[in-house]
Amino acid sequence: MIRYIIRLAMNILCLLPAMTAAAAADMSADSLMRQLYEVLSNRDSYTQIKEDRLRHLRLAADATTDMHARFDSLGRLMDEYYPFNSDSAYAISVERERIARQLGDSVLLINARMNRANVYNATAMYKETLELMDSIPGESVPDYLRPYYFYIKRTVYGRLADFAAFEPERRHYQHLTNLYRDSLLTVNDPSSLPYAIIKADKLNTSGHPAEALALLDRFLAENEVSEHDRAICAWSQSESHLLLGDNDSRKKDLIISSIADLKSSVREYVSLRHLALLLYTEGDLEKAYELMSVAVDDAAKCNARQRIVELSAFYPMINDIYIEKIQSQKKSLSRTIVIITVMTTILLALLIYTRKQMRKVAEARKELQEAYGQLNDLNLELQESNKKLHEANRDILEISEMKEVYIGRYMDQCLAYIDKLDSYRKSAAKLLNSGKAEELKKTLKSAAPIDNELKAFYDQFDKTFLSLFPSFVEEFNRLLAPGEAIIPKKEGTLTTELRIFALIRLGITDSDRIAKFLRYSLTTIYNYRTKVRNKARGERNLLEQEVLGIGRG
Repeated sequence: MIRYIIRLAMNILCLLPAMTAAAAADMSADSLMRQLYEVLSNRDSYTQIKEDRLRHLRLAADATTDMHARFDSLGRLMDEYYPFNSDSAYAISVERERIARQLGDSVLLINARMNRANVYNATAMYKETLELMDSIPGESVPDYLRPYYFYIKRTVYGRLADFAAFEPERRHYQHLTNLYRDSLLTVNDPSSLPYAIIKADKLNTSGHPAEALALLDRFLAENEVSEHDRAICAWSQSESHLLLGDNDSRKKDLIISSIADLKSSVREYVSLRHLALLLYTEGDLEKAYELMSVAVDDAAKCNARQRIVELSAFYPMINDIYIEKIQSQKKSLSRTIVIITVMTTILLALLIYTRKQMRKVAEARKELQEAYGQLNDLNLELQESNKKLHEANRDILEISEMKEVYIGRYMDQCLAYIDKLDSYRKSAAKLLNSGKAEELKKTLKSAAPIDNELKAFYDQFDKTFLSLFPSFVEEFNRLLAPGEAIIPKKEGTLTTELRIFALIRLGITDSDRIAKFLRYSLTTIYNYRTKVRNKARGERNLLEQEVLGIGRG
């Protein structure tokens, strides 16, 4: 029962921070305001603590297999979500109602339906709240749920009274609010904190704020209460101070309450909004606007449409203050403009004199810049010449290296061919001297020796070329589109396509010369070149030019 009464107070009132009432009274408003801004700077960490606690409660509820225990676990989870996120609180109320129906327990069903009605109430769905509450017969509500039942009724009628457009309806809703407040007093122990809070609220609304303050002071003096409960009492005391016209004490109460709300990650609150409005009346526009923005942001995150509607009504007031401030700034600006105009006249005279002097300096600087520009152009030309010279030297070195390698290989190849021709001659002479003319004729007609020599020649060419350009295959394939790489079947060799572009890299770009070298038709060489160009990653017509850059570093 205590839990539902505290929830009543959380909707009517707000939280205060963890401090004693005596310490709070001794602290100045400025000191408390500094604490408030320190808490505002750490909002994310308090929110993270809240979310961790919610996650722990959700895991505990999900791990429960007993349906009654799960219903209770979801109730604790809803108590945490209700002032933090109305959407989640609504989903939990629906889940509790499903469990109650599954268990066939009418009392649990009443509890769950009141949960949903309470969420409707927080989101300004008053029609749905009353329809749902009116569908629950009062006599069917068990004693331990009656405080919760009366709380929802009292709250919804109180809010309808606040927003009633006409006096007869407002009086009607206020009358119902008072009736249900009285009903709450009848179902609570007179020595309990909920009773003291509700009694103080009644004394405030009936015009006896001093008695409300005395009641709560006496209760706090005679009872040890938690920091949470002390916060609720202090909010009620701030309302009493408002009625007594003691704005200094009220301001302290509102700051303390706001600090507690933010530390508790409570998003459905009113204290910060009232503090912003009090600062607004004091002329502290920057802080008023900043705190009001925080209140609106929290109300939106909680989906507390009741608070959003209340907050939106006060934005025009703060906006008017900003307009007044801008107008005041305009007057100050006008005075400033006059002063600036006088100073500008003086500065203009100085500027005319200075400009004459600067013109002489500018002419000298222009001549210097022209000389510098000419020097810079000469320097660029020199750099370009050095670059071309460097490239020419590099090409000469490369060609020299290739000549050296290929001349050595050429001499080795020629000697090898001479030896092979001599062996071939001796073999033919031997067959002729032996009278094996037919076998000699067959040997001379066979193209196998030529094919073998060509194969050996191309193998030698591949090895020589790859010794000069070991990364040719990898660099060439990087010039081709993804999936179009040409991979030799055997490491250290080249395919026909790669061999064609190896010759191009050596400077042999004429298709006729390439055809003769590789013993292919001119058409075949042209088709190979076209086919590979079509696989180029970039512009196909630039592929062969890019091949010439392979191995240049």
